[in-house]
Amino acid sequence: MDYTTYTTPLTGRYASKEMQYIFSPEKKFRTWRKLWIALAETEKELGLEITAGQIAELKAFAEDINFAVAEEYERKVRHDVMSHVYAYGDQAVSAKGIIHLGATSCYVGDNTDLLLMKEALLLIRQKLINTLAYLKKFACQYRNLPTLGFTHFQPAQLTTVGKRATLWMQDLVLDLEDLNDCLDRLRLRGAKGTTGTQATYLTLFENDYARVRELDKRVCEKIGEMPPYAVTGQTYSRKVDSKVLNILAGIAQSAHKFTNDLRLLQSLKEMEEPFEKSQIGSSAMAYKRNPMRSERIAALARHVIAGAQNPAMTAAEQWLERTLDDSANKRLAIPEAFLATDAILEIYMNVADGLVVYENVIHSHIMAELPFMATEMILMEGVKRGGDRQVLHEIIRKNSMEAAKTVKIEGKPNDLIERLAVAPEIPMDLEEMKALLEPSNFIGAAVWQVDDFMVEVIDPILERYQMDLGLRGQVMV
Repeated sequence: MDYTTYTTPLTGRYASKEMQYIFSPEKKFRTWRKLWIALAETEKELGLEITAGQIAELKAFAEDINFAVAEEYERKVRHDVMSHVYAYGDQAVSAKGIIHLGATSCYVGDNTDLLLMKEALLLIRQKLINTLAYLKKFACQYRNLPTLGFTHFQPAQLTTVGKRATLWMQDLVLDLEDLNDCLDRLRLRGAKGTTGTQATYLTLFENDYARVRELDKRVCEKIGEMPPYAVTGQTYSRKVDSKVLNILAGIAQSAHKFTNDLRLLQSLKEMEEPFEKSQIGSSAMAYKRNPMRSERIAALARHVIAGAQNPAMTAAEQWLERTLDDSANKRLAIPEAFLATDAILEIYMNVADGLVVYENVIHSHIMAELPFMATEMILMEGVKRGGDRQVLHEIIRKNSMEAAKTVKIEGKPNDLIERLAVAPEIPMDLEEMKALLEPSNFIGAAVWQVDDFMVEVIDPILERYQMDLGLRGQVMV
């Protein structure tokens, strides 16, 4: 490792090797060569004078990329595509004259970008599915464990730990739907020529548009089993990049929201992310168990969300058939968004697989607030036993205010029930009131909602993608 040169933390600390390879130079330039082979093969099939020997020689060197030679050419010609055309021709000598025949640089550049984004989206989907699987296990395990619900981070009606987890899952389901829609609509640039008019191919095929159109279709089928976009300029529409990165930004939003919740709950000591035996939480405060994984997800998520603005601005700034001010931006924005999203899901899987729940703490928090929430039930029960609704309401209101002072000002336990039990106007004793304070009486349909959500939404997803299951999330450092 060269310790004198900047390297991106995305490759050194965060992203998986699988995602790193998708955006590696080797993967990129091998894809370029596959595109050149597909073009030559199809041109031969449609009648151009290209020999089987030339095709065979191209295939012989398809994966043996002479990187150093290409880099030397690029220093001379300042053109990445032509440098690799020359380097490939130095190896496949008999085919040198027909490499890139009729094509523009975007034939290899844009088609490769689309192919790599598709492959990367499939990897992201696999990790999204596995995250859902881990969260399903957690949600089902705690489907009926009551916990305080919060609105405005103030105690509200009870929910269950499992029901709350379904909210995290629902966000990911929405992301999955967007991702699948994108994959269904994703196309290739195809063989469209310099400004998208296919003029060079019309020349090669003597103005036979049927063959030119067939060339476009067949090349796309060979390289990606995807149809071409019906029309392009020199490039495919840069709105495609914007749509793809918006999907990644959506996943980042969902993951960030999850970490917000978990960090709040960890501060309350109700839940905790995994913490390894030798892990250090703080260099100064040895007792601390900082939510490092959640904070890392949040940090990377902000990078992805902010980065989604890059292709949006690029799409808006393009001129006519194309300008080159997209190129340097794309080289940074697209791989980094995928690498960061990949890292987010790796950590999300790891956290979801090892969530810790402190049931006794949750119960104590419930019981500190439940007397206030139970007052409506006490009011209704008192009326049923002959009490005056308005009188009872006033008694409960006054005692609630006093109990709140006891908690907030004196720092003492909530004694509302004890206060109400000695109020002569309320026809219930202490034991009868305490019997109402069963947390499961306050969770509504939460358990049924968890069950329905799994049967109707999650199980069909996991069944459809069962071959993708089995991944374990890795925290690299």
